[in-house]
Amino acid sequence: MSLKSVGDEGLAKYCVKCQKYFFDNPISCVLVTIINEKQQVLLLKQNYITTDKWTLCSGYLKKGDTLEETVAREVFEETGLTIVDCQYVRSYYFKPKNLIMTGYIAHVNSDTIITVSKEVDDMKWVELDKAAVMLARENNYSGIHFDLCKKVLQGNK
Repeated sequence: MSLKSVGDEGLAKYCVKCQKYFFDNPISCVLVTIINEKQQVLLLKQNYITTDKWTLCSGYLKKGDTLEETVAREVFEETGLTIVDCQYVRSYYFKPKNLIMTGYIAHVNSDTIITVSKEVDDMKWVELDKAAVMLARENNYSGIHFDLCKKVLQGNK
């Protein structure tokens, strides 16, 4: 690898053999607040992330998938639920892991959850206003959740 100038980006890593630039881009992920028809949020317990707080559904974008397809896949993989609608809220940069988290609200028509993922240790439905204090702060989930819930409470406008 060498450094080579690329337009307005300045110097970037470049492989002479492959003739490709390599950028230190963040990895794309989705972060999903799952809402049922009772306006409850589904929180997940994922001990590999934190043992004392809850998290939101999240996952990595796979090659060839859209963000919306990733939302549907991750919600189904981690909960067994099928989404009926998803809405983009905003993106968030998570510096410690160089992730770009794309925040969504996903609506489901069931409060029956099925743990299908080995990544999920427990799940429960909670009221919107109670969820923020239960979420892991070290991953900034509580702040992201606030943005997502504010959108839900405003009627998803």
